[in-house]
This record gives sequence, structure tokens and C-alpha cells, in this order.
Amino acid sequence: QEGRVLCDAVSCSVPCSHPLPAPAGGCCPTCTGCLHEGVARAEGDVFSPSDGNCTVCVCLAGNVSCFSPECPPGSCPSPSPSDCCSCHPAKCSFGGRTYAHGARFSLDGDGCTTCVCQGGEVECSFAPCPILDCPQHQRHLRPGQCCSSCRDPPAPTGCFLDDNGVEFPVGQLWSPGDPCELCICQADGSVSCRRTECLETCPYPIRIPGQCCPDCSAGCTYMGRVFSNNETFPSELDPCLSCICLVR
Repeated sequence: QEGRVLCDAVSCSVPCSHPLPAPAGGCCPTCTGCLHEGVARAEGDVFSPSDGNCTVCVCLAGNVSCFSPECPPGSCPSPSPSDCCSCHPAKCSFGGRTYAHGARFSLDGDGCTTCVCQGGEVECSFAPCPILDCPQHQRHLRPGQCCSSCRDPPAPTGCFLDDNGVEFPVGQLWSPGDPCELCICQADGSVSCRRTECLETCPYPIRIPGQCCPDCSAGCTYMGRVFSNNETFPSELDPCLSCICLVR
């Protein structure tokens, strides 16, 4: 056009639902045949889909139409595997009400008994209850419940120690025999213990029985003897030397 070449893609009008891909050398899909589930079908071809169930499909002008067989109502107590019609089991009449096949309902509405309609017959079973790990005297049945449950254990009032049979109240502090270890009775009945770390600030501290950390303020311990602050004494190693206890 006026010395220039103008190009445009061919616009395809596809008037069918299942066209075949464009043939070799062609641009547009064709409605002469059908493409259904990835399989090419010829015009007028009658076939069954992959999911079967006795459905019949036909290819007409690129369109696929499927039809399911009409089955008469009624019960089928023992259907044949080759029978295309599905079963319509009988309904159940129970407690003045009618239930469809497969329907589940609760007996008397209490939720403790589950019933199911199976081919005109009602089968009921009790709801299973969990296995409880508490003793019998701690179990109780709450109103509106089907299964018993464990009562909440009473809140602990203290800590009971099996080794000596002593029970400490909640918040009680005590030393279990080691003066450097201190224990406390927790609110949940457990015992929490912690050791005291001593920092010795003098070379000759006095160790007081029953006390965790050595005492540097009371005097000095020298060669197994205890001397008070500012007290002088001869050296055990050299009698010409005089020593003095200084608390610093």
C-alpha cells in the first residue's frame, strides 16, 4: 500500500467448543472434528470420557455433547458392576422421621449415640470415649457431656520432700544441709535450689561453722589458729618475725 508492506495477524473465528489444532500450513483451528481431553475425535465419533460412569459423548461440528443414562428410581440391593445405573438404596424410618441412605444422626439429640442409615436399616453406636490417665475418684461426668473427664488436680499448698518427710509451705526458704545451697518452694509445688558463689577478698579468712562463705571482717586464720583484727603474734616459720592481723 503506497509502496509499503503492512502485515497483520490472521484473526481466527472459532465457532465450536472443542476445535482441532490448525493443520500443517494453516493458521486457524478447525471445527471438522473435536479435541477432547487431549484426544482428537473425528466428526460424528461416539466415545466415553476417561472418567466413564457410562456417560456417552459425541463429536458434532467441533462441539462435544455428553449424555448420562437415565436410571429408574428404586433400590438396588446387589447391583452388577456392568450396570450403568447407580443404586438408589431404600430410605430409613426411625423415631417417626425418614432419613436418606448414608444420613448420620444422633439418637435423642444427645450426641452420645451416632446412627447411620444403610440401605433401609439403622445402625447405632456409642461415641468412643478417650482413655483417662487419672484414678477413678478423680473422674466425673459433666452435664451435657457423653464421656467422663478428669477433675483438675487441687492446687499445691506446699512442697513435700520424700527423703525426710518434711513439707514446706509455698515461698519457704531453707538450706538442705549445705550452707552454700538455698532452696525455695515454688507455687506449683516444685522445689528450686541455687548455690551461693563465694568471693574471698582476703588471703586468711575465718571459716565459721554453718556459714557458707568465709568471713574476712572478723579476723585472720593463720596456721590453724584464729587471731582478731590488729592482733600481733610470732611467725610459726621464723620466731624472729612478728605478724599482725590486718583486715583490709
